[in-house]
Amino acid sequence: MRRLARLPLLHQPGTAWEYGLNTDVLGRLVEVVSGQSLDAFFAERIFAPLKMSDTHFVLPEAKRDRLAALYEPGPGGTIARVGEGPTVKGELIYSASLPYRGSPGYASGGAGLVSTASDYARFVQMLLNRGELDGVRLLRPETVDAMTRNQTEGLPLGIPVHGFGFGYGFGVTTQAGADTKDPAGTFGWGGIYYTDFWADPKHEVIGIMMTQIYPSGQVKLREQFHRRVNEAIRP
Repeated sequence: MRRLARLPLLHQPGTAWEYGLNTDVLGRLVEVVSGQSLDAFFAERIFAPLKMSDTHFVLPEAKRDRLAALYEPGPGGTIARVGEGPTVKGELIYSASLPYRGSPGYASGGAGLVSTASDYARFVQMLLNRGELDGVRLLRPETVDAMTRNQTEGLPLGIPVHGFGFGYGFGVTTQAGADTKDPAGTFGWGGIYYTDFWADPKHEVIGIMMTQIYPSGQVKLREQFHRRVNEAIRP
């Protein structure tokens, strides 16, 4: 974080939206304010209250055989399993499993957790409920309202697949999606291996998609999943 702080900003604050290490900086801020490591803070303040028992930065030994495999596109529409070692794609270096089987370089505020669909559904349902689940409140309703409201009015987003607006950590649909049929007010985000989640406050619906493929530019499953769910709940 100290190294990042010495770098010049790409834009004047408030003049552009940039996808970067913003949430990682926030994770370090949480550590400073709480006096805990981020993994300990998450476990105590989020995972335990929400009963998310299968969400970790580093998988316990007993759970490591449950880690999903990672795939990549092959010729002729095929897919191939990615090996365990580091994979290099241009400037990007990633691994299907190594970061989750040992000690992480640091617990990142913006990436690096592994989870299950059922665990993540509890987290997203808490957000849809404006900060509460099963009688446990993690966030004030007005906090969630601010997080899921468009805060980038008039600024173009570099990743419009999750809506043309952005709140505090979520893409926000500002007008009904042509491909997904998501209504305005839907919020969500995705992960590098084509995972995806969304919450639709209008219809009180959440969606979780756990896939494991990279690169994924040719895959249209996300749009189809959103569209078919939305078509099923509306006349």
